[in-house]
Amino acid sequence: MGKLVLAVLFVALGLAGVSSASAGQEKDVLATSQGDLEIAFLGHASLILAFGGKTIHVDPYGDVADYGALPKADLVLVTHEHFDHLDPKAFGAILKPGTAVVGSKACAGKLPAGAVLLANGESRTVLGLPIEAVPAYNIAHKRPDGQPFHPKGAGNGYVVTFGDKRVYIAGDTENTPEMKSLEGIDVAFLPMNLPYTMTPEQVADAARAFRPKILYPYHFGDTDTGRLVKLLAGEKGIEVRVRKLN
Repeated sequence: MGKLVLAVLFVALGLAGVSSASAGQEKDVLATSQGDLEIAFLGHASLILAFGGKTIHVDPYGDVADYGALPKADLVLVTHEHFDHLDPKAFGAILKPGTAVVGSKACAGKLPAGAVLLANGESRTVLGLPIEAVPAYNIAHKRPDGQPFHPKGAGNGYVVTFGDKRVYIAGDTENTPEMKSLEGIDVAFLPMNLPYTMTPEQVADAARAFRPKILYPYHFGDTDTGRLVKLLAGEKGIEVRVRKLN
């Protein structure tokens, strides 16, 4: 779906656009103990979540949508400072008075005054939502100069609790020990964008370790999602859902 068409859908439907967008804009609705959690898949690593009357943007990136026409954010989650996760123009377009922002320490200076900056391992409740910062970093995948694409300590994944459901949005990371030790994850978004994050084999390895009930590969670029589906085909209790991400 083109940016203009997507923008018109969201303008016409407001927050309901998260649950009603179709014709190329995929969405899922998950039941929780405190009402439905609605997920719209914009593209790349960008998501919109709707829960309890609140709109939550994740890693805004203007190449996947016209952010000026999307619902304004009650909360923005930023995993790290890279331009395709923290696009200043897209980010600015969804702010409104009172928007809460949560980012990693590496985002300092790029987020508004009052933003909550979480170090790896820290937790905070924001707008009534418990948020845990999980380390997001590379182990094996490195730049030509030998430095990791994402050094340890710079980026976060987030576990956000919606009612009785724990949702893990991993950010840019590999299958780290911290990821593999997570418990009680109902929904996981795991990146598969080579060479910067994980291979399908690494995603499968992580999933077998912490066993999310629903696994969405995201931020996968040209990586073959079918490979992941095959790798986890025999794993009971893990449902792999592949959604369109431009």
